[in-house]
Amino acid sequence: MPFFTFLRDNLRWLGAGLLLTFFSSFGQTYFISLVAGDLRAEFGLSHGAFGGLYMAATLCSALSLTFVGKAVDRFPLALVSGGVVAALALFTAGMASVSSVAMLFVVLYGLRLFGQGMMTHVAMTAMGRWYDAQRGRAVSIASLGIQCGEASLPLVFVTLAGLLGWRGTWWLGVGVLVLVALPALLLLLKVERVPRGTIHTDERPIVQRQWTRGEVLRDPAYWIISAGTLAPPFIGTTIFFHQVYLVELRGWSMEMFASAFMAMSAMTISCALLAGYLVDKVTALRLLPTFLLPLGLACVLLGAVTHPFAAFGFMALLGISYGFSSTLFGALWPEIYGARHLGSIRSVTVAMMVFASALGPGLTGYLIDAGVAYSLQVYAMALYCLLAALALTLVSRHVRQRQAEGSVATGAASG
Repeated sequence: MPFFTFLRDNLRWLGAGLLLTFFSSFGQTYFISLVAGDLRAEFGLSHGAFGGLYMAATLCSALSLTFVGKAVDRFPLALVSGGVVAALALFTAGMASVSSVAMLFVVLYGLRLFGQGMMTHVAMTAMGRWYDAQRGRAVSIASLGIQCGEASLPLVFVTLAGLLGWRGTWWLGVGVLVLVALPALLLLLKVERVPRGTIHTDERPIVQRQWTRGEVLRDPAYWIISAGTLAPPFIGTTIFFHQVYLVELRGWSMEMFASAFMAMSAMTISCALLAGYLVDKVTALRLLPTFLLPLGLACVLLGAVTHPFAAFGFMALLGISYGFSSTLFGALWPEIYGARHLGSIRSVTVAMMVFASALGPGLTGYLIDAGVAYSLQVYAMALYCLLAALALTLVSRHVRQRQAEGSVATGAASG
């Protein structure tokens, strides 16, 4: 199906997915970190203390997500989406009125659970369940909401904060969620999509086993793949959370570093769409071993080069990995484990990614306070990417062979 025909025929559902990921920005690290300096100053927190608080709140949200995320399998998506947006608006109001460290912990917990966690979880689960033949395209389009948020909201927030103050800008965010996001999503999701296309090629088994969450958690391949999927949220969140420290360390300006986000957004959007096309052509499993290589190179560049162009190079390479990973992670799990229990399976996966995004800022904050060289830290991240890519190459071959054998066995039994 031509791309624009697909877009026209599915605008309602693709738009809902894109809005969910866009408004997840209120719980994403890059957005919350815009007020990190204000929060540390107001409550007298060091880099390590604030990173530790953020890590603890995010870890609690990751644990909660494994339970809350199963709601996607049990209730209509319109109902789940409405509840998630309402909860996100509540905690956004909490950030606007935060008055103590204890309250800040609760607010961070809610923003991470319902923003980064549930909003993206609902969107990607819906795309994986609604689409089969065009799943790669659907996931790549829905995931663009995250990139649109990264490209636009930091500048919008900084501009509005100069006029309204940071608290006033968070209050404005509450209004946007309640008056724009909530009614728009309820309208778009009033009609739920029924999958209409299925692909049967040599790459995908004709009859696919529908794994339960318990079966998936006992599959060693799942844990190896998950170890690879944790690298982008860990590394990206760590760099963004401590971006002020990085800029000061390198002698750059915040304006220059902020402008580099445009390079990341451009590469993320283009690579997400490219990955969607490739997933539908060659499957997510075949692409799996490649997405960490640009990220590893980005870390080497950031650690070795202090010239300002390193910021743009890092962001561009990070954008390549972000673009491919955002599409792969939405298409991979239903491709391997089926769509019947996708919500329950993805809730564990997203929880681990949230866990990784929590671990990075806290761990790096303490290492910074302890005097560990920043370059050494990013070199370690690069090494992890390389080792994970090698492991993903092996597991991709194993899973494809397992699927092929399962198809042969099923065909023989039916014959």
